[in-house]
Amino acid sequence: MQVVVTGIGLISALGNLEITWKQLLSGHSGILPHQPFPELFTKPLALINNIPSDPTELLETAIADALIMANLTPPLLDCGVVIGSSRGYQGKLEQLARFYPPYPPLLMGGKDGVSSLWRGGEDGVSSLWRGGEDGVSPLWQGGEDGIFSLVERGEDAGISLSKFVEYLPFNIALNAAKKTGSTGIILSPMAACATGIWAIAQGFELIKTQQCQRVIVGAVEAPITPLTLAGFEQMGALANTGCYPFDRDREGFVLGEGAAILILESEDLAQQRNAQIYGKILGFGLTADACYGNKPDRVGKSAIAAIQTCLKNSNLSSHEIDYIHTHGTATKLNDDHEVQLIKQLFPQGVSVSSTKGATGHTLGASGALGVAFSLMTLKHQLLPPCVGLKTPEFDLDFVTSVRSMVIKNTLCFSFGFGGQNAIIAIGKA
Repeated sequence: MQVVVTGIGLISALGNLEITWKQLLSGHSGILPHQPFPELFTKPLALINNIPSDPTELLETAIADALIMANLTPPLLDCGVVIGSSRGYQGKLEQLARFYPPYPPLLMGGKDGVSSLWRGGEDGVSSLWRGGEDGVSPLWQGGEDGIFSLVERGEDAGISLSKFVEYLPFNIALNAAKKTGSTGIILSPMAACATGIWAIAQGFELIKTQQCQRVIVGAVEAPITPLTLAGFEQMGALANTGCYPFDRDREGFVLGEGAAILILESEDLAQQRNAQIYGKILGFGLTADACYGNKPDRVGKSAIAAIQTCLKNSNLSSHEIDYIHTHGTATKLNDDHEVQLIKQLFPQGVSVSSTKGATGHTLGASGALGVAFSLMTLKHQLLPPCVGLKTPEFDLDFVTSVRSMVIKNTLCFSFGFGGQNAIIAIGKA
């Protein structure tokens, strides 16, 4: 059973799918200097608007466009949903945490990292948890410092702790199901920067195993939050001027916002309703390094296995791959890692580019965006340039300007934190 793509919805700092594609081919970038939070630094970012986006809005925009392209109208009762995010509603959760200032300090420890909140007396029970004469802890009582009082103040400001459950990560997929009226299987994978390809792979499997005939797949990311920016800055991962994948002077990655949604269907269903087919999902390979949290395994054994598994499952040889959409984050370690993999497994040479110099690194959504761009290469028989690459450090066949060629099969790479390796093969319709 073949699994085909009948709809694509995408939003990035460059625009929707068609606008982003045209901008990519022109070598334009959506990266600009921004200071989204006054207490933090100015950095190059790929923001869709001048302020950080809401993930639900990105999700709904991409879904609506994908449904229009697929000529589908909700409700889609028998449809599955597999949509992931590595950050989910983290921005909303950070807002909640910032609004209730008395409690984060209580959760922070002293010299040994143990909060006074958890320190007890002789029996190890903190006085904060002890009741007064009526047996009720002051932590739960009203007044200026009581939680109930804080909840009331938050609701008055439009920030409510009662919404906490609505901001948990699985709600990305749940909101997609609500938007489309889908009552089938709902999955919400999270595999760091490999999330997008994981989601597409899981949707592919649902159709292959005949659990669904149609699945809405993809990923969404709105990662511009104070914690995300501060964390990656402390790691030294963020660029200072821009994103330059595989360049001798690359500085690191640039955070970007985005979403990409695909409509997957069995080929039989697509043909029955005379749907236009934009490409075929041929197979995938998923592995984990089980080694480091923030860098790839230098030997690359698991990453190699992911590529080889993908090729085997897709009934392809390395010689049949015409183009690789790389992860291409513009970090020193990632780019070097990918180059070594490509040289080892594709010694005959293959066209290569990364689109993160234009869209920024959309973290969990980046693989889904990469698959969408790979489908566009197959549709238009054009390869997008590696925006930001001026002086290549490596000897590969980098696409530095739009290239017209016969393209039958492409690979899309994603490598996430924690050694998450995800490779997917896409074929021409």
